[in-house]
Amino acid sequence: MAYDILNFGGEIMKNLLNRISVNPDICHGKPHIKGHRIMVYQILDLLAAGMKPEEISGKDYFPGVALEDIYACVAYANQLVRNEEIHFFEEIKAGQNETAN
Repeated sequence: MAYDILNFGGEIMKNLLNRISVNPDICHGKPHIKGHRIMVYQILDLLAAGMKPEEISGKDYFPGVALEDIYACVAYANQLVRNEEIHFFEEIKAGQNETAN
């Protein structure tokens, strides 16, 4: 199933996020793919290393994982980053001012 990245949201996003679970009794409470003990970060690590989703869900890595599960991991990470607040500390700001002079 191909996803239109420009229209990625709404029902598609909700369906993807339903494929991810967080349970303190499974995978040490880390987000994982429902029905598997494969953590979201494991999939993200493979993608970051340059692997294609089709390779990850292939027989050499995680054959029981659907492509939608891999997209769900990306969607989960997207939601974390999208909702993250970044706080800058005065020390960092002060250090930047010193280097600007």
